[in-house]
Amino acid sequence: MGAVSGTAVRTGQGLPPTHPEGIVIAIDGGGTKTDAVALDATGAVVAHVRLGASDVHPGREGESAAVVDAAVRRVHAEAGGGPLLRVGVFLSGLDHEDEFAAFRARIRSLPWFLGEDGVEAHVENDMFALLRTGTLAPDAVAVVCGTGLNAIGVRADGTTARFLAWGAVSGDWGGGSDIGAEALRLAARALDGRGPETALTTALPESFGRSDLTALIEDVHFGRLPEERLAELVPVVFTAADHGDAVSRALVERQAEEIVAMAASAARRLGLDRDPIPVVLGGGVLAARQPLLLDGVVQRLTAALPSAVPTVVDARPVVGAGLALLEQQGAADDVLRRARAALERTVPA
Repeated sequence: MGAVSGTAVRTGQGLPPTHPEGIVIAIDGGGTKTDAVALDATGAVVAHVRLGASDVHPGREGESAAVVDAAVRRVHAEAGGGPLLRVGVFLSGLDHEDEFAAFRARIRSLPWFLGEDGVEAHVENDMFALLRTGTLAPDAVAVVCGTGLNAIGVRADGTTARFLAWGAVSGDWGGGSDIGAEALRLAARALDGRGPETALTTALPESFGRSDLTALIEDVHFGRLPEERLAELVPVVFTAADHGDAVSRALVERQAEEIVAMAASAARRLGLDRDPIPVVLGGGVLAARQPLLLDGVVQRLTAALPSAVPTVVDARPVVGAGLALLEQQGAADDVLRRARAALERTVPA
């Protein structure tokens, strides 16, 4: 995929820039959308654009860089141009130093890579954007549970605790895709008597408009239903659990254990497991605030991290991306507060 050129600068040739003191641009990119915001020195949001996916995976760095480049150019034009102080790029899939290096190599030659002061664009995993969406505390942990599961911990001295988040190969389980696949497996075992009975045997095929569970299994096996769509079964599992289905309840409880295991691991590795740190909880699965899952997470967090303060966030992670970038530019607390309010108003959840 080639880079998409930006629209013309609104101020026009020869006219002074709309924001003469300059702007910063923050990008948050994931598997479905890419948000880009431009902020001025007062914390005002002066432009926002939303494009398609820009998450990074091996072999996809060029496609991701093209979307990011288009987002930077477009939001800069929408802001009216002017000095571009710095760009911050927070992307899903940047979990290993080799992935960071490959992506930086793709954007290094782009005109916005160096800010007005010669400082390189800030490139980071989108977990950091989620964390800063929930808190600006120097010591904190964040866990995202959406299609997948990931976490990050930060300490005031700059030390971080991270996870590879490559799925089963790196020990991960608990995202929406995992829940959907496991629900189908458990339902199949119930159907032929290898496992306990569960309401999932009828609820799962009904959710996809299939006549029965066998038809659903066949469609997945023969590729008529992509396995990626099994993540859509999470609400079905939650509903069955709410109605007392033991198999579904056990599945949700296992998910809560995995979420807390990641949070506790990050905190312990940073020596923060006894400190009153915020634990930011985000992603579509957690933001849904399903009582059984959320109560299970809170209870287990209390046992694992007695002083932790859990916080569920609904705002888009680009809010935290913008705040992190302003913070790096030395913005005062009142500017950060103003920026948070403006970002939450401007960017739809």
